Amino acid sequence: MTEQTLIEAARVSKAWPFQEAQRLLKRYPDGTKPDGSPVLFETGYGPSGLPHIGTFQEVLRTTLVRRAFEALIGARPEDGKTRLVAFSDDMDGFRKVPDNLPNRELLEANLHKPLSRIPDPFEKGHESFAAHNNAMLRAFLDRFGFDYEFVASSDMYNSGHFDDALRQVLRKNQAILDIMLPTLREERRQTYSPVLPISPATGKVLQVPVEIVDADAGLVRFTDEDGSVIEQSALGGMSKLQWKVDWAMRWYALGVDYEMYGKDLTDSGVQSGKIVQVLGARKPEGLIYELFLDQNGEKISKSKGNGLTIEEWLTYGSEESLGFYIFPNPKSAKHLHVGVIPRAVDDYWQFRERLAEQDLEKQLGNPVWHLLRANGGYEGAEAPGAGETLPVTYGLLLNLASVLGTEATVSNLREYLDSYIGGAETPPELDRLIETAVNYTRDYIAPTLHKRAPTAQEAAALAALNDYLANAPADISAEDLQTEVYEIGKREEYGFENLRDWFKALYQTLLGSDQGPRMGSFIALYGVENSRKLIAEAIGRS
Repeated sequence: MTEQTLIEAARVSKAWPFQEAQRLLKRYPDGTKPDGSPVLFETGYGPSGLPHIGTFQEVLRTTLVRRAFEALIGARPEDGKTRLVAFSDDMDGFRKVPDNLPNRELLEANLHKPLSRIPDPFEKGHESFAAHNNAMLRAFLDRFGFDYEFVASSDMYNSGHFDDALRQVLRKNQAILDIMLPTLREERRQTYSPVLPISPATGKVLQVPVEIVDADAGLVRFTDEDGSVIEQSALGGMSKLQWKVDWAMRWYALGVDYEMYGKDLTDSGVQSGKIVQVLGARKPEGLIYELFLDQNGEKISKSKGNGLTIEEWLTYGSEESLGFYIFPNPKSAKHLHVGVIPRAVDDYWQFRERLAEQDLEKQLGNPVWHLLRANGGYEGAEAPGAGETLPVTYGLLLNLASVLGTEATVSNLREYLDSYIGGAETPPELDRLIETAVNYTRDYIAPTLHKRAPTAQEAAALAALNDYLANAPADISAEDLQTEVYEIGKREEYGFENLRDWFKALYQTLLGSDQGPRMGSFIALYGVENSRKLIAEAIGRS
């Protein structure tokens, strides 16, 4: 595949990362900014809490668009044509102490101060609460191999890097008020100011009216909490902007070209887009994505604790499966709970297996193509990993683990697999999936299993299957086993209205669940003799 072939295919691809990237290409038809600087992608993070799946999905999706844009312009990651900034808004005032934080008294005493100026309640040696959470964010992103530059708001404010942009905000103060005041309640209008001064007495971020004394000098006047009238600079970390103004200022100061955000920030995006134009820049391109829902269809909330953490997903599934689940149609809400993990794992591997055999057009629509490119510089189907497949499905691993019950261990499952595949080489990811299958079965499958007694007709069919297995050759294939399972279910003497009823009976009586694997594959993996014992136990319950 030549570079030009990829460019031509990417420019007509309907995959959403390319659709997003094509919007950026309309912004910069030559693939570069007028001043020659890299095209800048940004993601934002509020360090009042710890990073979570929402953080992961935003950085991943932005990275996918970044890589798609590079493909459109024929660039490689190492060419430096793009940048990704992970921005931490750690100058934000600390408004509320979450229930899950230590040293509540310390945090209560520092409410309303910038997050970067509050002592670390975790006492891990970080210089501030925000520094602790920022370190967590960087470790979190590094864990997944993201290519990014970390930028802290406090560094930008305190160093004076934002000073020129702050002066511009002061110059445009009235124009910004004209945008914001109509969107506020009357009571809020009385105290609203684009600029939030920091009290020289208490260090708190103040929500008070501010008079602009000298925009070019950065001087403002306000009344402090104790009633004293203060005149001080808004520069060099002596102020913080209101959220929507701050977001616009950041776009203006850093030259951000692309930033996606959640549906809950739609209004903020509209207002910030107007403000950045007032400042003299252009709103970034960006996608508004839908939010995650729990198993009941309710919006996931950190305060409710009804979400799924990264750690939970990785306990029961793989990193790749999480990326795969997040990839499709970001404009549609996704249910995010433990129950979606097994299907995501198996679907990921199905798409990965297909990749090597697909033509370029289909590759560009394959989520795995994008996921492999995200952090590894993947260039085509010939790359390591494309076309690989698991010797068994994750669902089959779960079925095996559930049958083994308390005997299900990593080493035990590995023994069954080694016997099944006969020493064939397997992808390195398989060992990790064996471990997660044990975890998932222990916590979510085993407690729900109930093997019912078969009916008389089901017992007769099971006996027929047992007779077949008793005489089956030692090297019988999974396909031959599956064929015989089908044939038994079709026999009129057992009275099944359809094969679905027969398979459901197998799952419920042998495995204790309503759903299950291809029985031929399961019998081959678990072993003919072990499977006959399962059948005997089931018939014994009738």
